[in-house]
Amino acid sequence: MEVSETISETIEAAETNEPMEGVGVPIPVGAVEHQTADAVHYENCSCVEALRRVEVFADLPFEQLEWFIENADERVLEAGEILFRKGDAADTMVIYLEGEVHASRSENALDGYVYIARAGEAATEVSGRLPFSRMKEIKATGRAVVKTRVLLFPVELFPELIVRMPVLAERLVWIMTDRVRETTQADERRDKLMALGKLSAGLAHELNNPAAARRTSDELMQTLESLRVADLNLCRHNLTHEQREELSGYECAAISETAENSPNANALFLSDREDELTAWLEKRGIENAWELASTLADSGISVNKLEKIAADFAPEAVKDVLTRIVVQITVSRQASEIKTSVTRISDLVGAIKEYSYMDQAAIQNIDLHKGLDNTLLILKHKLKSKSVTVVREYAANLPKITAHGSLLNQVWTNLIDNAVDAMPSSGGRLKIMTRLEPEDVLVEIRDNGAGIPPEIQSRIFEPFYTTKPVNEGTGLGLDAVARIVRKHHGNVRFETKPGDTCFQVRLPLTQK
Repeated sequence: MEVSETISETIEAAETNEPMEGVGVPIPVGAVEHQTADAVHYENCSCVEALRRVEVFADLPFEQLEWFIENADERVLEAGEILFRKGDAADTMVIYLEGEVHASRSENALDGYVYIARAGEAATEVSGRLPFSRMKEIKATGRAVVKTRVLLFPVELFPELIVRMPVLAERLVWIMTDRVRETTQADERRDKLMALGKLSAGLAHELNNPAAARRTSDELMQTLESLRVADLNLCRHNLTHEQREELSGYECAAISETAENSPNANALFLSDREDELTAWLEKRGIENAWELASTLADSGISVNKLEKIAADFAPEAVKDVLTRIVVQITVSRQASEIKTSVTRISDLVGAIKEYSYMDQAAIQNIDLHKGLDNTLLILKHKLKSKSVTVVREYAANLPKITAHGSLLNQVWTNLIDNAVDAMPSSGGRLKIMTRLEPEDVLVEIRDNGAGIPPEIQSRIFEPFYTTKPVNEGTGLGLDAVARIVRKHHGNVRFETKPGDTCFQVRLPLTQK
């Protein structure tokens, strides 16, 4: 039988002056009051014993613990029950007497924990809002994973707690200090992972180039064999020294024009030229006319040029001369593709090394322009996917600043990545400006995106706040920006309207 039921029956029996079942004589009312007080005392003793198992309460006087328990709300949760929800007011300190709670940013998420609070674990058995904490809102949803028993102490009584339980208050401050330190370290690790995640798409795209370079090198080997055959065929025509000089001149001119004109060639114009060249070659009975015509058209060779070549060589040698020219153009093009691919990878590796400041001191003199350019290079694929035009307005002779280079690069990554996400699907414009001020350096990152709606502007620097769809944003990018800038004793602000959003980062020239 529960204690409360026994007390209730005792009171009823006393009021009617009738014996209780199993009791021989009536119990006076005064005795009932005494028994009620004893029951409350017993319950408090039981709760105090549980509270003493929490490290910071273990050696505190019984009277202080009893006062704490009397003013706390005890809750027992079954596995699966929610203790707190994301967005709730942070108005209680939570003491875990039994059990375990897992917290995640989404109520429905069963993984991706923000943290785990567990009874008997000194680092987490006291959580929620602590004295002197500025936390106003809970950032995650906590769900019991086993039967859990907690005490919820209201923030309204923190001033009285500090007076009545000064030793506990001091210990709670140390808990909060340790938690801030751990959170800061976790945030820094998370920021680096976030920055790496944003770079991964571009890295994956660029690092696919070795496969492309290998394919091109295989094609080059085949083309070199074709070149050997073309040379053997030309040897049968006994070309004069002057004819060989002319052939070399045609090849050099064609290779040069191919390199200059290919990126800007008009597809319709090339198609028309290719048709004309094919017709000219077929008229002279040259086999595989369409294969030769395609490469010749790319190299800027017109029908008039073919007429000139035909005039310089015997009719039976024209086919082998043109084949030799086409093969030389192909060799040059494939070698250029391999060089471009390897150069891009080399530049990317160099940019990543500078971006991360590998093997360098954590804080040093930093060239902001180099950091911005490396970030743009690493995000090149994303910029290209939206046809973003990048405009740089860098201040001349901008001095280096004392800073954590890898952390600042995370700032540029987050701001540029967000700017690109806000831009239209094509035709985006990104402007990066730097300026020297009396004591600071200013970096502006401006985009022509949709702008930040007024109703969310006050929240964009809050951790876990995002307007992006699920699995597309964590809401941590701008939070990281703000924390890193504050770490450098700088400030970040923004101005926004539809079609024009600008983030301004000011950083001191030297760290104090």
